[in-house]
Amino acid sequence: MSPEAEGRIGPNAVTRLAEALDELHGPPVTDAVFGTAGLLRYRQAPPSSMVDEGVVISLHAALRRTLAPQDAAAVARRAGALTGDYQLAHRIPAPVRVLLRALPASWAARLLVRAMASHAWTFAGGGTFSSVDSPGRSGPDESAPPDVGSSRPRLELAVRDCPLCRGASAPAPVCDYFASTFERLFATLVSRSARVHETTCQATGASACRFEVRW
Repeated sequence: MSPEAEGRIGPNAVTRLAEALDELHGPPVTDAVFGTAGLLRYRQAPPSSMVDEGVVISLHAALRRTLAPQDAAAVARRAGALTGDYQLAHRIPAPVRVLLRALPASWAARLLVRAMASHAWTFAGGGTFSSVDSPGRSGPDESAPPDVGSSRPRLELAVRDCPLCRGASAPAPVCDYFASTFERLFATLVSRSARVHETTCQATGASACRFEVRW
C-alpha cells in the first residue's frame, strides 16, 4: 500500500456510482443518495483525485439506505462495470490488454491478479486485498483457448476491512460494486465466460468479503 494514500480510494467509487444512479434512476434519486451521505458537493464538483475512504463508506451506505436492496445492487453492479470500463480504457495499456487476451486464461489471470494486488491501495483504502486459488479448482485447462471456459471456480479474491460494507449489517452480501468491477476486468482480459460472485461479506458477519472467480 502506498503510505501516503492509506485510507484513500480512487474517485471512480464516487463518480461511476453517480453515473449509474443517473442512468438507472435519474438525477433526483442521485441527489437524494448523495444528500443522505452528506456529499452533495460532489454533484456540483465530482472528484478527480483520491478521496478519503470515509466518503466511499458513507456513499455506498446511503445507496443501500435509499433504494430497495435489489435496486441498490443493480446500481452498484452498473457502477462497477463502468469502473471496469474506465480502468480498461485509461489504466491498462493497449499492448498489455492484447497480451493478456492472447495468453492461456490461467496465465492471464495470474498476471491480472498481480496487477490488482499492486494497485489495491486505490480501491481497498485501509483494507487489504488478497487472492488464492479456489478450493474448488481442479487445475487449469491449458488446452482450451482463453475464451472457452468450463465454469469452474478458479480463484478467490478477498478484501478484508472492505470499505464498501464497513460498519454495515445485512442478511446477504452487498459488495456488488467490487464484484462487478472484477468481473468486467476478468471477462475482458482473461475469458469472456468469466463471472465473479461474492460468496461471503463482512456485512453478514464474515471475516472478509470474498469473491469467487469462475470461467
